[in-house]
Amino acid sequence: MVRQADASALRAAQLALVINDDDPLSVEIGEYYRSARDVPAQNVVHVRIPNRPRRLNAEQFRLLKEQIDAKLEPHIQAVLMVWTAPYAVECNSITSAYTLGLDSALCQKPCDPSRPSPYFNAVSGLPFKDHGMRLSMLLPTESVAAAKALIGRGTASGFSMPTASAYYLTTSETPRNSRAPFFPKAGPVPARKLTIKQIQADSIEGQGDIMIYQTGMARVAKLDTLRFLPGALADHLTSTGGDLLSDGQMSSLRWLDAGATASYGTVTEPCNYWQKFPQPTVLLRQYLQGNTAIEAYWKSVAWPAQGVFIGEPLAAPYRR
Repeated sequence: MVRQADASALRAAQLALVINDDDPLSVEIGEYYRSARDVPAQNVVHVRIPNRPRRLNAEQFRLLKEQIDAKLEPHIQAVLMVWTAPYAVECNSITSAYTLGLDSALCQKPCDPSRPSPYFNAVSGLPFKDHGMRLSMLLPTESVAAAKALIGRGTASGFSMPTASAYYLTTSETPRNSRAPFFPKAGPVPARKLTIKQIQADSIEGQGDIMIYQTGMARVAKLDTLRFLPGALADHLTSTGGDLLSDGQMSSLRWLDAGATASYGTVTEPCNYWQKFPQPTVLLRQYLQGNTAIEAYWKSVAWPAQGVFIGEPLAAPYRR
């Protein structure tokens, strides 16, 4: 599973920041991130999105994307949108619409297969150069303190390789266990000081060594008892975890609130295709090989049209 970290993995100089000047929190957090990660000032793009809408229509998104792309140099491989909302474009997530293009046909039949990603399980470290796509992620801005803590976890992840565990839960919510056949084999990965654990339970409690937590539940209990290590990735397979500001099911934001560094969820009902969610073996392998959080997450989703990627993109605890 483990190889030498990819020397071409994403760097801060290849990341663009998109700041919403109509959102004071976006402005403050965006500047904090730029400084913390030493992102070049010329990589910052300013846009205006009034009223923080949760969802954009196709025309609003087209104009926004044109405005962003016009400011980007060819070396830019990924984009970090510094806001919580908007997080959807019609029935697509804003990150997939930006990276792969809007798949409007999916809105008529959201439970159909969606457009496949050429970046799924890719070797490439240069998505724009090799595939004509720039990866994208949201950095949530609901709280300045929470955003600064998230950024701190991302930066801290690069300083040392901790002794850690990856938790994979098969739960009582059977339809949400469609990823279970892809859980990595339980046991140690000595070269990365990681132990893979497969558990049949609806939650874990009191664990303090979490680098990966993947499960299938509408709501995940006992998150307040856990300690996530810097750079931790966590997500749950459920219908609308990516509907970030809704309370219908558990928002993927709750993973970040609990201490994870990046997460993923779908903004509209995807049905339980495993291809629409992070594939556990691919995600773990890509992360352990030294990819950043944004690269590992994007490489792990085969059909990402409905899924939004959130967190600190440059976290890379296994990069040498």
